[in-house]
Formats: sequence, C-alpha cells, structure tokens
Amino acid sequence: MKPSIALAALVALPLATSALADTSGKKVALSNNYAGNSWRQAMLQSWDKVGKQAVADKTIAAADPFTTADKEAPTQAAQIQNLILQGYDAIVVDAASPEALNGAVKQACDAGIVVVAFDGLVTEPCAYKVTVDLAETYGAEQVRQVAKRLPGGGNLLYVRGLAGTSIDDDITRGVMAEIAKHPNLKIVSSVNGNWDQTTAQKAVATVLPSLPEIAGVIDQGGDGYGTAQAFKAAGRTLPLIMLGNRQDELAWWKEQRAAPGGYDTWSASEAPGMVTFAFWVAQQVLDGKEVPKQVPMGILTIDSAELDKYLAGTPVGGVANVEYSQAEVIKAIAAAK
Repeated sequence: MKPSIALAALVALPLATSALADTSGKKVALSNNYAGNSWRQAMLQSWDKVGKQAVADKTIAAADPFTTADKEAPTQAAQIQNLILQGYDAIVVDAASPEALNGAVKQACDAGIVVVAFDGLVTEPCAYKVTVDLAETYGAEQVRQVAKRLPGGGNLLYVRGLAGTSIDDDITRGVMAEIAKHPNLKIVSSVNGNWDQTTAQKAVATVLPSLPEIAGVIDQGGDGYGTAQAFKAAGRTLPLIMLGNRQDELAWWKEQRAAPGGYDTWSASEAPGMVTFAFWVAQQVLDGKEVPKQVPMGILTIDSAELDKYLAGTPVGGVANVEYSQAEVIKAIAAAK
C-alpha cells in the first residue's frame, strides 16, 4: 500500500469552481486548540489558502480560523461556545480532548450548527468525523517498519505526542497491539514529545542517561530531528528513528543517507491539508448532501525512493503536505456511503 502516491494524485485535481448558491451565505469557522508545531502551522496555512479561495468563488461567505492560546480543553470549549454566539453555520474542530469538548459540541449541534471533527476527534455522536485509522496505518505500521529494518530486534524508545488527545491514544493503541507480535522488540521507555522538536529533544535527553542501548525510536511525527539531536548530544549511537514528514527531519534523513553506510528509515504523517478535507465535508453537509457521520481518508507516507521529491516540495520549517479539492471530497463521501 502506497498512500503517498494516492494522496499525491489528489492534489492534481483542480479546485472545484462550481459555487453553490445555497452555501454562498454560510459561514464556517475553524476551532483549533494548538499551533505550537510545524504541522499545525501548515494546517492553518492550508485552511487559509482553501478557505480564501472558496470565499472568492462565492462557495461560502466566510472561513475564519480561531486558535486557543493554550492546549486546554476548557478553553477550547469556551471558544466553541463563542462561535455559536457569533452565528457560524459550521465549525470544523481539531479537538484538545476526545470527550471534554462533547458538551460544547452538543450545544453547537442543538443550535443547528454543523460540526466536523478531524485530527483530534470528539466522541459526541452529533459531530461528523474525518477519520484516519491511526492505530493501524501509523502506529502499527511504524512497528512493522522497524521490525523490517531491525530483524535482530532490540530496545525501543517511544516518543509519544500530546497527552490526552485522541491522536496520541489511537497511535499508541496501534503501537502496543503490534509490538506484542514482535517479542524481539521491547519498548524500554516512553516520553511525551508533543509533536515538537524542541520538546522532544529535552524529553529524550532527560531519560537517555538511564536507558540501555537503543536500537530504534518510534514516535508520532514532528519529533524525529529533536530525538536525533538528543542522541548526538549524549554521545549515543544513532538508532533507527521513524520520522514524521517535517522538513528538518527529511533534510536530516538525506544527510544521513549520504553518509558512509547510508541510513534507511520511513516517514509518515497525517497531511496538514486534511483540514481542507474537513472543510469540504462541512460545506457538503451545509449544501444538504447526504454525508456519512464518518468519512475516512489516508495518511501521507514517504520512503527512501520518494524522499527527494517530498523534501524538494517542503519549505524550510514546514511539513510535507497535500490539500484536497471539493471534487475529491465529494468522491470520498460517495465511497464512504
């Protein structure tokens, strides 16, 4: 399976230009709980790009982003309640917690507002959800990629994401289910890197002195480069590190690949442009289309053969990305029915 190829094909589709009169007066808001890493910054840029074009095409009246100043669910719940009062017709949510926002989400639904959750999901049944099987396609697949490259097994360090989010929970569930199938691989420690290089570097540096030799690192994206720097600063042997499609990680991988002995790893992440997928799902619901409560999509994976292509297309400080057209999302909705 090569999700990266499939996703790359999606961006070749032109942005749908058929403005629909019955959503041209509708206002859509993005409720985002966190913007402290390159993935979230790229996500906001994708929202801005596609939202502005949709407004210019008169497909909708507004596509406004709102990001909380912290990562706390109560703050985001209050933000959603404010969006209800401001009269938005749809709210796209990247949630700080699977359950803590359910009350605010239910209030929005009861007010007739369409709620679409993506990335960080909610469990409130009234919300539509853009789903990615992170347990299988990311968590479990990382372990399989490590097992393929470390046939002799070894000790692993697990760098987790933002505690309390559905993303961290789902990936970890997949990691633990798959690691049980590989008795020669052992997770000897885990830390929270918050999908951020600086946080990950500090967290890994703190635990390294107490750890045995580490053969591999599994993570959740956005922390591979920071992890590598922690090993380097500690004078430790560089392990196999799974990566998360960030430009600094990909550039570092290219450097390691060119060194004597080479370096072969695997990189994957949800594309930040999945926010545009959720945007078009909301627009289709507002348009009165029949949309399943869950609409699945894939992740963007990069192997050695694709490294140069994606690195060339990823800005410094950014993350490899694809965005979604209205036409593609309509196709995905039809397939999900």
